[in-house]
Amino acid sequence: MSKNNFPIYLSLATIFGVLIGVFMNGNSNGFSLNSNSKNEAKIRRLMDYIDQNYVDTVNTSTLLDDAISDMLGKLDPHSAYIPKENLQDIQERMQGRFVGIGIQFRIINDSVTVIEPIKGGPSIKAGIKAGDRILIADQDTLSGKKLNANDIPRFLKGTSGTDVNLEVYRKTNDSLFNILVTRGDVNIKSVDLSYMINNHIGYIKLDRFARNSYREFKSALTKLTASGMHDLVLDLRGNGGGFIDIANDIVDEFLEDDTLIVFTKNNKGKIEEYFATKGGAFEKGKLYVLIDENSASASEIVAGALQDNDKGTIIGRRSFGKGLVQVEMELGDGSAVRLTTARYYTPTGRSIQKPYTRNGDVNYNKDYQKRILNGELLYKDSIQINDTLRYKTPKGKYVYGGGGIIPDIFVGIDTTQYLNTFLFNSITNFSFDYVDKNRKALNRLWTLDLFLTNFDKDNSILESYLELLPMATQTYYRNKIDFKSKIKTYVKATIAREIFGDEGFYRSIQKDDAMLQKVLELSLIHISEPTRPY
Repeated sequence: MSKNNFPIYLSLATIFGVLIGVFMNGNSNGFSLNSNSKNEAKIRRLMDYIDQNYVDTVNTSTLLDDAISDMLGKLDPHSAYIPKENLQDIQERMQGRFVGIGIQFRIINDSVTVIEPIKGGPSIKAGIKAGDRILIADQDTLSGKKLNANDIPRFLKGTSGTDVNLEVYRKTNDSLFNILVTRGDVNIKSVDLSYMINNHIGYIKLDRFARNSYREFKSALTKLTASGMHDLVLDLRGNGGGFIDIANDIVDEFLEDDTLIVFTKNNKGKIEEYFATKGGAFEKGKLYVLIDENSASASEIVAGALQDNDKGTIIGRRSFGKGLVQVEMELGDGSAVRLTTARYYTPTGRSIQKPYTRNGDVNYNKDYQKRILNGELLYKDSIQINDTLRYKTPKGKYVYGGGGIIPDIFVGIDTTQYLNTFLFNSITNFSFDYVDKNRKALNRLWTLDLFLTNFDKDNSILESYLELLPMATQTYYRNKIDFKSKIKTYVKATIAREIFGDEGFYRSIQKDDAMLQKVLELSLIHISEPTRPY
């Protein structure tokens, strides 16, 4: 799904990404507790006093969890407590895999509806198809119980090799049947998609820097190169970060041997530097990196390393501004903390961590609203630059620290791209219903290329959607030509996603993506440059 065009998903993705932050290597590095410390004894005594003597019955475990969260909140905005009930899900996402049946689903009309079985997962091997309704998992009825999406995984996930018996309703042939699915490893993809925009420009959208991200990225890069790619668009919009070593591995594909990628500095002043190694697969190709206000952490390592080394062109808007390194430390009861242990710096020496105050900064997470109000998301001149934090790249380009990566080429938000919540939900539901009713015919009639060229040329599908809206709303949007065009693009794109997956969606909106259009413009300029005599 498009994080550039779905503000709701953008926000969720960024919140998650900022929580996971940038990790070093493994868990509990250099972490120990002195069991005889006075502080530990003090906390134990207090908890005992409350447990034994407090006037009301209280849950001391919950009190302790709250206390830890408050304590970490007074350090910096990115040190965080992870309760044991949340830790597994976060670790699975960062490892890039989980054990389950492998489906993307939504709750539609109180039924678990398969949007897409995940490629290579157990469900697709067992015969689950898009549009199937899962009514019962073993003895547990899932439909008609007003379950939400967060309730469903506990019925479907489990131990690898165990079976779950599913009762499934398939609308395409009006059949009810049982399928036995054996749970197994399911890949959580990091590369949302990769494809050739035209005959020489490739595109890779990277969702996060998880353990599987470099492997997926490298595979996509190899595939595109074999398809004739000379220029690459690396889309990091909405990418909230992840593992620092994975970010370094990806940057390494673009930089020459022994080029500095990033360095970190801890509270003792110890510096650790990370350099490019031999054999980068795209050291000579032309590179464009797309970032926005939701590109954070490891995304900023990548963008900063490339910008400081004069590799590629950074396009978009100022990134989030997170330059703090977290290490995950387990607390022994299934919970953990993510503790900030260092700061990272780009090769020129700039920190891109935006300012914050200790003891909880209520304004820190309101930075997005601030950027809206000061016009920064619309106009390059509204970006506040600190001239005292100016640095120079090897080729003489000036770059700035003090909060986020400022792009080489600014592209403001297209406010007409953003749909209100009502339209967002209604178009999504309309598109699913349309495909659900016509799935057989759509799969038979359309290839993606044919769909992109010819689908709904007469606007009949768009009109079918508009007719579902209240009359006053219909009239309003019919008279707003530009906005009506955006609605049509979104209807077509969401239908394409239901039929062809993420690639269908992204390729449908490509012509309305201002940053991609800027890439195409720059690419034409690059191609048309006269050959210089030597």
